[in-house]
Amino acid sequence: MAAVFRVILSALFSTVLASTCLADGPTSSGTGFAVTTDGWLLTNAHVVQACKRIEVKGKGDATDPRIDATNDLALVKVNAVEPLKPLVFRHAPTRVGEDIVAIGYPLATLLSDSVKVTTGNVNALAGLRNDTRYIQISTPIQPGNSGGPVVDRDGFLMGITSATLSKGIADEIGITAQNVNFAIRASVADLFLQSQSITGQSGDKAADQQLISTADLADKITPSVFQILCYGEEQEQEQTATPSATTNLPAQPTASFMDARGYDAIGFDYRAVKNVTYSGCREICEGDSQCKAITYNTKHSVCFLKDNVVALIRNSDAVAAYTSSKAADVIVSDFTSYSGIDLPGGDYKRLRGSNYLQCFTACIGDNACKAFSYVPKKTECWLKDTIGQPKVTKGVELGIK
Repeated sequence: MAAVFRVILSALFSTVLASTCLADGPTSSGTGFAVTTDGWLLTNAHVVQACKRIEVKGKGDATDPRIDATNDLALVKVNAVEPLKPLVFRHAPTRVGEDIVAIGYPLATLLSDSVKVTTGNVNALAGLRNDTRYIQISTPIQPGNSGGPVVDRDGFLMGITSATLSKGIADEIGITAQNVNFAIRASVADLFLQSQSITGQSGDKAADQQLISTADLADKITPSVFQILCYGEEQEQEQTATPSATTNLPAQPTASFMDARGYDAIGFDYRAVKNVTYSGCREICEGDSQCKAITYNTKHSVCFLKDNVVALIRNSDAVAAYTSSKAADVIVSDFTSYSGIDLPGGDYKRLRGSNYLQCFTACIGDNACKAFSYVPKKTECWLKDTIGQPKVTKGVELGIK
């Protein structure tokens, strides 16, 4: 059975050019899109990772590649003579069945070399083996789509095209799975940007915003999307070693730690270390086999070591890090955390003898819950269905969706 479910995913869509290509021609290609006005583009790691030279068509050579091989993400920088038009990361959670649009440069050496737009739906809210870093999509995608944006019908970024099931796995299980594709969640990419001290734009549609036609959406999004060409022997040798151009979806990592600035890691604290730097905090965790995550309080220089992590919650006074082996299990939530603040009123449920983690999970799993207040000294949790006026209250931990 283990062999049956072994993950073999196709190419992650880097287009391998024919062997008759000129020696100085690109060895593969993919797609990228603007995330800042000053020239930063986001794409897949496998599109640029082994390149000796990276060209963004129409913008010249790219520099300063930043690679997150664990999540198959990369950033590259182009010289933006005129400000780029960055795509906006979506705040709202993804829903099964949503209409989506994928934009990219598939099969550029076979079809036209212009940008192409395809439509589809969100099929599932997780990837293979319930990997929550991914969403499953039905949008038709081909080699060359790698790194391209997946947007909703309002033009907000939902994911980054990454992988599809290969013929190899179809042969192995005896079933030809049709149009099974995956995109990395935009929230995972947002954390990657934060780890590189790059600020993207995020938002949601206005209440009165009208639905955009596919043609108008293409006009809006395509100026932000670029073809990426990879040159160099390293990439060529890698493709020669794998003639079918197949590779695996990024495996569940086991060793490295992932930073999340502006987030608090929600888990079980087993130790606190005072008067330490963030790097010192992380070193302590990396040297302790029990430690799976940390939250570092920047105001008070306190390090909290955690033996588990289930979610990230926004907190401007915190920096979190967690072992990448937990990446598929961590929920990147839209909650914001505050210390010493409460929202009087709106309480509809009281949980006695609870901890902060139980309070958080109770709220996140209840559609009626808009916020929660946790009182550590009393081990009490209050779930709130309305958000009132914030009030400074000592000894209260507040979380707001």
